[in-house]
Amino acid sequence: MSATAGDEVRLTPGAKRILDVAAELFYSRGINAVGVDTIAAESGVTKRTLYDRFGSKDGLLVTYLKARDRRWRELVEARLDAEADPVRRALVPFDVLPEWLPQSSRGCSFVNAFAELPEPDHPGRQLIVAEKQWLRDLFRDLLAEAGAKNPEDLAVQLLSLHEGAIVSYSIAGESSAASITRAAAEALVRQALG
Repeated sequence: MSATAGDEVRLTPGAKRILDVAAELFYSRGINAVGVDTIAAESGVTKRTLYDRFGSKDGLLVTYLKARDRRWRELVEARLDAEADPVRRALVPFDVLPEWLPQSSRGCSFVNAFAELPEPDHPGRQLIVAEKQWLRDLFRDLLAEAGAKNPEDLAVQLLSLHEGAIVSYSIAGESSAASITRAAAEALVRQALG
């Protein structure tokens, strides 16, 4: 049986090794540059096990993206659960960036994967779009809860700042990108509430 969303905890030890190695290789080298032979060899698990557990390289890619998305959402949601102030809640995705960015030397794994998956109906691409829409919708909902004027437009502004912080950190080497964009986001939110 192949792995699907939420199956990471039920993976066999071999499948878990495959997923861990594939995650590292997809992120560090790129999806198209890494074949199943390399994944199998570096994980010490047979290609047959890879195909048995994930169905295909695309199935493995989807599992990788789902696991990465799940870790990101859990981090954001845990911080949201601990925060009561509406303005600070709207800024939580910025507050987690200093913890997340050091793990992201090559930028956002979703943006990287998006660049390699030109087919709009590819299940990996659909996941990528859903992840970015989730973050935009989260900003919108948090802003609406805080009483912001025009939460739809402000959510797009915050999403753009957030994604820009990741690019600035990973590509331009701006180590202060998270704190600077958080300050800009807070100014926008406070202006929308004023």
